Amino acid sequence: MAKIPYTLCMNNYSVFDLHCDTADKLISGEKLKSNSSHIDLLRAKNFNNYVQCFSCFTKEEKNAVLLFEKKKTALLTEINKNSDLITIAKNGNDLKQNKENKKMSAILTLEGAAGINHNTAALENLRQTGFRMCSLCWNQENVLTGSNQTGGGLTQKGKDFVKEANRLGMFIDVSHISDDGFWDIFKTSSLPIIASHSNSRFVHPHKRNITDDMFLAICESGGVVGINLYAPFLSENGNINDVLRHIFHFLELDPSQNHIARGGDLDGCDTLENGITDITDYKKIAAALISAGLSKPALNKIFFQNAFNLFEK
Repeated sequence: MAKIPYTLCMNNYSVFDLHCDTADKLISGEKLKSNSSHIDLLRAKNFNNYVQCFSCFTKEEKNAVLLFEKKKTALLTEINKNSDLITIAKNGNDLKQNKENKKMSAILTLEGAAGINHNTAALENLRQTGFRMCSLCWNQENVLTGSNQTGGGLTQKGKDFVKEANRLGMFIDVSHISDDGFWDIFKTSSLPIIASHSNSRFVHPHKRNITDDMFLAICESGGVVGINLYAPFLSENGNINDVLRHIFHFLELDPSQNHIARGGDLDGCDTLENGITDITDYKKIAAALISAGLSKPALNKIFFQNAFNLFEK
């Protein structure tokens, strides 16, 4: 029997993904175990190890709090139904135990503070539920901050929000923040900063991408950047080679290879790069990176270990 190449065998590598919008699919009737969307557990269990950050996304609208609760409930319900395959990792010990037991881990994240009515006091309950990362906004400004679309930095309430999240052990996600907001968070945050699903603005000048200076600041903080697969954030066309361009540019800035991760934005983007249809196609990106000269240890760092090390602490 012919030997299966390392880079094409899903169970030869692990995936820690910092962002998906699968909760949106669950409230529309899809199931977490098996579905027709980008991510499900039957496909994901073929990885050696799998950790997925599941976002609860809300924008500035009247029903944001209700929508957030629906998404949170759907996620918790589906995870509990499939506890033989996946459980919520509330802390580093949970992550390590699940990894040792070959069980998948779910980490809950808040994308946009509209879902909790921008209420700093609500963060403690979220942390107890299993939320370990939060962002202050989506693409609209609010009482906490401006966004990448509007500009404008953090208000005093926004700075207090960051401090309270940090006190509870929650990372701040800067993927949708304004440039001024980013630097306010960098000055305010006591924990490493995460851009859960952002690419390089040097490689492709999109507002949602981060500048080289921002990337270096995230490195300085001890955080990570998750490479996004949404085609408009990669290039005009969006293909696997463009993913490599973003990764290798960040590697030039970070020779340690410790601050680059995955943040696919799956189930949240309607236009993926050419050749990518779902989570199983991560193996294509792995194969392309190896073919381009990336070492297997470096691949494991980017696909799994960098994010795992941060959340495991």
